[in-house]
Amino acid sequence: MELNILFYIAAFIFGTIIGSFINVVIYRLPRKGSILRPAFSFCPNCGTTIKWYDNIPIVSYFLLKGRCRVCKNPISKRYPFVEFITGIASVLSLWKAGLSIDYLFIFSFLAILIAITFIDLDFKIIPDELNLTGFILGLIYSFFRKDFTPIDAILGATVGAGILWLIAYSYEKFRGIEGLGFGDVKMMAFVGTYIGWFGSLFTIFFGSLIGAVVGISLAYLNKTEDKGRFEIPFGPFLALGAFVYIFWGDIIKNWYLG
Repeated sequence: MELNILFYIAAFIFGTIIGSFINVVIYRLPRKGSILRPAFSFCPNCGTTIKWYDNIPIVSYFLLKGRCRVCKNPISKRYPFVEFITGIASVLSLWKAGLSIDYLFIFSFLAILIAITFIDLDFKIIPDELNLTGFILGLIYSFFRKDFTPIDAILGATVGAGILWLIAYSYEKFRGIEGLGFGDVKMMAFVGTYIGWFGSLFTIFFGSLIGAVVGISLAYLNKTEDKGRFEIPFGPFLALGAFVYIFWGDIIKNWYLG
């Protein structure tokens, strides 16, 4: 029992470290910056290089009282939040797969979803680099899985991306405006390689349902005149649907198929 607790603690710490890197990806990738150079982190306000002891995930934020040591400007609460939820994602991946290669791939899947979510919220784009990386990892993972084959991965990508492309094409054709970006379509190609055709259908349905509820609610609260034109990014809702399915997909599929 104690050993299990230590594993989960280690998984959380490892996850927060990866979460720190995810923060770099979220900040630099949509701004066309390199995620590898400069190798060090820096304050986005004053540009000062952040020392290692000020860059400890979660801990440093509270030690610095949420401010840069040099310029004293506030540090966004998003940084420790992303580190925390990435740590939780690591713990959940360990709970799902144990100490195995599955843990690494599932955690990678969740880490990419986290990056996509926050970039899409800020910029309403989903970088191709993330979708392509996830797609390649999903294909590689399919060769190691006992419950999945490369054919399942390709079928899942085809169904997920194909359905979302058809929805986007039909919406633009009949309404004359873009309803979905192709980043969402590419995202479902990546997601489909992990969760298959049924998981892709569930993710699109679940994401659409939750997205519609949130969108209508926000449009009403913001008093938007044309509630049909209130724009919210779809990627975070697809990520939520994929997250639900990766952990409870077997239960959902068995229930639905009887």
